[in-house]
Amino acid sequence: MATFDAAQYKQTTRNQWEEAAEAWHHWGPLLESWLGPATDLMLDAVQITSGSRVLDVAAGAGGQALSAARRVGQSGRVVATDISPTILEYAAKTAAAEGLTNVDTRELDGEALTQLEAGSFDAVISRVGLIYFPDQQQALSGMRRALRPAGRVGAIVYSTADRNGFFSGPVGIIRRRAQLPPPTPGQPGPFSLGAPGVLEQALTDAGFTDITVQAVDAPLRLPSAADCLRFERESFGALHQMLSGVPEADRDEVWTEIHDHLRGYETPAGFVGPCELLVVSATR
Repeated sequence: MATFDAAQYKQTTRNQWEEAAEAWHHWGPLLESWLGPATDLMLDAVQITSGSRVLDVAAGAGGQALSAARRVGQSGRVVATDISPTILEYAAKTAAAEGLTNVDTRELDGEALTQLEAGSFDAVISRVGLIYFPDQQQALSGMRRALRPAGRVGAIVYSTADRNGFFSGPVGIIRRRAQLPPPTPGQPGPFSLGAPGVLEQALTDAGFTDITVQAVDAPLRLPSAADCLRFERESFGALHQMLSGVPEADRDEVWTEIHDHLRGYETPAGFVGPCELLVVSATR
């Protein structure tokens, strides 16, 4: 069995997000309608208000960073960081288009937050990003260091695979076709923090207290399974990383199998993909 190579994984992740940046930006309205309610809960939980200084880790195209920026106003500041400079360009352009001058972007590995001044933020947030860090403890420790005393951290992650069929189904299909072994405990992936107690333990180990976790039903709604297939095929880097283990000539067949799986979530009202998110918050 091949040994997990964290450095190679991170380089591949960066490359995938560089390639998917335009698509992720394009799907921005869907992302906000889907993840928006959980995002609001996260921002409430970390007590972001006017004047707050906020760090967004693995910000992507910046939807949650912009939501935070609207809350903090001109007296506050949001720093959006990501491993992909191209996706941050889209975040900056969107902020500028909305007239949000209180958002800064910075290319930064979420496991290298020691480059930031210690104690300089009131809140740290991460939306569906922490799950993909090879060293989640290093990332959490960096977040804690960046916070002022009594500052708050908030994150959104997927719960368990069985409650996220729109994503776990394609993952399972690709894993089988690529003959990949099951992920080992601690290995990054979409459901790496979803099992009961895992998220709480990770935060406790990093030195956080006052930990709360709330499960949020967040179905992914689209007109059809074909639209969901396009969404995942264009912008889900995790699927493409796994798919690299399938011969290129067989990949269209894999996507066809994924489409067949997704069609099981079509209803008279359109595609409704089951998704459960966990919104966590804790205090430094």
